[in-house]
Order: sequence, then C-alpha cells, then structure tokens
Amino acid sequence: MSEEPIPTNPLGGRTLIVDPTDQRCYPTPSAALKDVAESDQVYVRPGIYEDKLVVTQRPIRLVGAGRDRVQIFCRRSGPLYLQEVPEGWITGITFRYVGSDQHSALNILNSTCIITQCRAMEGILSGVVLYGPECRVAFTDNEVCRNRESGIFVFAGAQPRVADNRCVENHHFGIAVRDSGSRPDLVRNLCEDNMLSGILMFQHAEGLIVDNVCRNNQHWGILLTPDSHPNPAPSALPTMNRLEPNGIGVYSISDQPLAQIGR
Repeated sequence: MSEEPIPTNPLGGRTLIVDPTDQRCYPTPSAALKDVAESDQVYVRPGIYEDKLVVTQRPIRLVGAGRDRVQIFCRRSGPLYLQEVPEGWITGITFRYVGSDQHSALNILNSTCIITQCRAMEGILSGVVLYGPECRVAFTDNEVCRNRESGIFVFAGAQPRVADNRCVENHHFGIAVRDSGSRPDLVRNLCEDNMLSGILMFQHAEGLIVDNVCRNNQHWGILLTPDSHPNPAPSALPTMNRLEPNGIGVYSISDQPLAQIGR
C-alpha cells in the first residue's frame, strides 16, 4: 500500500510526520511539536494517540489526516491546551478527554489561530473553552459533541468567530457565552439535541447571533439573561435564526438560566 500524500506546507517550511509505526517519523504529536521551527508544520497520520499537547506563546501548525481517522486522547487532563498562540492552524483531528476530573477537550486561552474540521468530545467541563480578552480564535466547521456541560463555552472577554460548527448531544447547551466583554460572532452553527437549550448568553455577555439553527433541544432554541446584549435584539432572533422545534419554545429571557442544574 502506498503512503498517503503529505500536505504541502504553505509557508515553505518542513512538514514533520507523526506515525508510531514508522521509525523515520515521530511517535506522538507532542514529540513533533517540540522540534518545530516557526515555519514548520506537523502532519499526523491516521491512528489513536494518547497524548497531551501544550503550546504557549508560539505558532501552531498541526494537520491531521481527518477527524474520523486521527484521535488524540488524554486521561489526566485535556488533550489540547493553547496559551497566547499568535497564529497558525489546527485541522483534521478528534480531541477526546477520557478522564474523570474537571477538564475540557480543547482549552484555548488568549490565542489567535484557526481551528477547523476537528472534533471535541467527552469533556467533563465544556468540550471547548475559548477565553481571555485576547482570544480571537476562528473556530469553524468543527463537531462538538457529547460533552458533560456545554459544547462551546466563550467567557472572560473572548471575541472569537464561531461559525459552521455542529454542537450536538451536549449535556447543557450547544454554545454558552458569559461575562462582560465577551463578544463572539455566532454564525451558521447547528445546535441540536442538547439537554438544555441551543444557545445561552448570560451575565452581561454580548455577540452576533445570526443564521444559526437551534432545533430539537430539550428546552429553548436560545436562552438569554436580561443583562445580555445579543445582536440582533431578542425579538429579532427568531427571524435571523431558525429556532424551532425545541422542547419548550423558540427563545426565552430569564434571570435564572442555570436553575435547572442547581446554579
């Protein structure tokens, strides 16, 4: 069987290959990331890898062979942590947390990069946490599923673009946004079959909410607190998004949005 073609590095640097069955390659993604120069990228061949990736204050360029073919899981903490990553991309990988402590599958602090065509699953906290006032991640075309709290949680002043994602079968909300200064663009996301509502915006959060589909959630399509500031205004949300059918209704405004989970 011939080897799969290696994706071209658009920056012209090296492509470091991860394949534990090939002695010419790196055994794990984290081992390859330790050796990258600024213009290098890492390519992960199909497989299941027990690993933890931590990247701080440098670019990341990590390409997997596809989220249905590459899985990175971790037992003791979340499998991916980015802090102050200034640029780069991550694509084509499933990140899975399989431990029992309070961790997410993707933990992204104050970073600016692209995360696309990945999957985040089984976080004990939310599947993906995007936070910090310098967080400007483009989180697009991902699948976020079966996490114990919300699928995607934006907080602490983050301003990411969250678009074209599929947030399904999460225990709380498909997407949740909290805190003054948090201002994501939520565009064309599918929030479906979540155990509470499709989208929650609370505690002075604001953000663009357009062209999303929130359907078949147990409670509401969108749930807001009175101090949140969605764009468009709440009364226009059903026109600018598809918010039915859901278990209770289209949208609601409540000063106790977490009462159902005892918070």
